[in-house]
Amino acid sequence: MGVGMRVAPAVVAALLAIGSAANGQAQEVSNFYNIVDPSGADPWVIRHDDGRYYLIQSMQGGIVLRRSPTITGLSAGEDRLIWRPEPGTAHSKELWAPEIHRLKGGWYVYVAADDGDNNHHRMYVLENRADDPFEGTFTFKGKITDPSDKWAIDGTVLRTGTGDAERLYFVWSGWEGDKNVDQRIYIAPMSDPATISGPRVELSRPTHDWEKAAGPPTINEGPEALIHNGRVFLVYSAAGSWSDHYCLGLLALKPGADPLNASAWTKSPEPVFASANGVVAPGHNSFTKSPDGKEDWIVFHAAKAPGSGWSRSIRAQEFHWGKDGLPVFGAPKAADRPIPLPSGEPKRLRLEAEKARLEGPAKGVADSQSSGRSKLVDLTGPEARATFEVSVAKAGTYVVAVRYRTEPGPAADRRARNSHRLLVADRPQTTLVYPDSGGGRWSVAYARLRLLEGSNQIGLAPGDGRAEVDCLDVVLDPE
Repeated sequence: MGVGMRVAPAVVAALLAIGSAANGQAQEVSNFYNIVDPSGADPWVIRHDDGRYYLIQSMQGGIVLRRSPTITGLSAGEDRLIWRPEPGTAHSKELWAPEIHRLKGGWYVYVAADDGDNNHHRMYVLENRADDPFEGTFTFKGKITDPSDKWAIDGTVLRTGTGDAERLYFVWSGWEGDKNVDQRIYIAPMSDPATISGPRVELSRPTHDWEKAAGPPTINEGPEALIHNGRVFLVYSAAGSWSDHYCLGLLALKPGADPLNASAWTKSPEPVFASANGVVAPGHNSFTKSPDGKEDWIVFHAAKAPGSGWSRSIRAQEFHWGKDGLPVFGAPKAADRPIPLPSGEPKRLRLEAEKARLEGPAKGVADSQSSGRSKLVDLTGPEARATFEVSVAKAGTYVVAVRYRTEPGPAADRRARNSHRLLVADRPQTTLVYPDSGGGRWSVAYARLRLLEGSNQIGLAPGDGRAEVDCLDVVLDPE
């Protein structure tokens, strides 16, 4: 290499990765283990014009917005508490399934809330006119409802047409009357992003056995719009969300038909996405594109283990389109084998935990379900350490993903806090908390670390509880 020759950062990163792999510490990979967030539900993810992905969640007593340049790094993305309701109101408690939409030059958040009594759940809307949703203020606009003003959750917006021909429709899950007999999918026209302008129209109610499973009550909920080549679809969740029967169904609108014409919608006779490959109760999803725009991805939650009910994790995988124009979701991908990263996401360095420099009682033991056929155990006590050598091409904030497993046990034990401290150059940077991984199954937890250009020592040190570690991934491009 001649004096003064410049080398692209990607080439430098690849050379550093090769050097790390040569000493047995790391391997460059283009895949990930399919847990995007180790604990969460009802994921709503969109990709904004700024190239970043936004995930909105109900937490911290309010609504938190998180963003990341990648789908698989959302759990470690920077976050902002965008709204917390005033106490003592009709919308102070049980904030469910928030969504954020970019409409008419503003940002609109739709969330179900009540006063602590589920019978009083209604949909509410927030507005922020800033271009950047991390700037400005989300203002509470009030309840969004049709004239019936019945129980309502899981509201979303369907957009059809463009420009002056654009039409907005509010779609949600609700009760026909005032008793929890079943949940149905309704649609109504909107005059603006905060206002329903007409009566509701029922599009679907539970009619198939798979929709009625785990009832009563029987469930159709979580409707999400999907538009492709001019075709309009609603993908919804069916069966009890508390059960192992939860799954996704499909409503397809006749091409060119009015969305308010209930007879123009056709329901799939079978679920389009259901439990398989050890993944239990997949449901309540959203849709997005890979960073390069070449792939369609579904982001969804699933139960952590059979019988775990509302203890769920968030996952993501690619889906395709059939020759008939319908979406083909296939089966959920198992979390025990890595799957390809979304197209356009940076590669990762994968470091096997048992090959780290181990100190104290920490040791590697054989495990057939681990990525390197071994795992790290007994990272406990003041002398315990696991230290990884990681080289990066430039200084910055990097996402790390740690594949872990909490010990199986009674529900009370699984609620215990488990964590490790993350160190860089033997200095604490953050604490990595491990939610219950699902009765002894593997999961993935995420964090952000500041790394220096060149070689870094990333350490795992004991925190609370006990957790086993399989491997540690470092996303090669800093955020």
